Amino acid sequence: MPTSVPEALLELRGIASGYGKIAVLHGVDLHIAAGEVVTLLGPNGAGKSTLLRAISGLLPLSAGTVRFNGRDLTGASPRQAVQAGLVHVIEGHRVFTQMSVEDNLQLAGYGLPRHERAQRIEEALTYFPEIAAKRHDRGGSLSGGQQQMLVVAQGLVQRPRLLMLDEPSAGLSPVLVDRVLGVVAKLKANGTAVLLVEQLIEKALAAADRVYALAQGRVVLEAQTSEANLPRRLEEAYFGHGAASALHA
Repeated sequence: MPTSVPEALLELRGIASGYGKIAVLHGVDLHIAAGEVVTLLGPNGAGKSTLLRAISGLLPLSAGTVRFNGRDLTGASPRQAVQAGLVHVIEGHRVFTQMSVEDNLQLAGYGLPRHERAQRIEEALTYFPEIAAKRHDRGGSLSGGQQQMLVVAQGLVQRPRLLMLDEPSAGLSPVLVDRVLGVVAKLKANGTAVLLVEQLIEKALAAADRVYALAQGRVVLEAQTSEANLPRRLEEAYFGHGAASALHA
């Protein structure tokens, strides 16, 4: 049975969206509590990235409502979403390679008062000592993993109530994947909610409190990650019988 919370930080009802005439999402319901980590799983083309884009205002909704922190954000622009405390780290986002690490973070805090921007940059860098030590180096001199850390740090400069991470492990070595996903636990400990889209299923489930599975633009499963029979339920939801090995890839 779907779980529920009395007052959700993020609540989606009947979300439908897509690209032009191509409908991708079909009546998606989802909720996230304050300080909760939720992972969104599904095969390629299921609509995971599309859902994050619809939540953050990068894609228009054709139906449904978005409520965040008690406010109606249906139809809000990306800028309005960020101002409300909802930050989206987009899949494949890259840093400005000719700018320093610190300047990349300064740009992420554009529009904030100088003193507050400086304070938030220091807060963001505490999560990533590796890039804090390279704050004066050009973004292009960082390794792939360090660039991914910088992208996440850019999102943290906005001091989000909810951080949406789309495939943060893409192209990273297993060690760096653990380092980037380890930040999710720190964010949760500090009261920041996270919505995580991730193809590394076991790592995503280990990082999260609850999981939603999407297939063909619809939610086909909602569960606590602590459920003992979760692997079987995931198979039944969208993998198909005999696909248990996919959970351990």
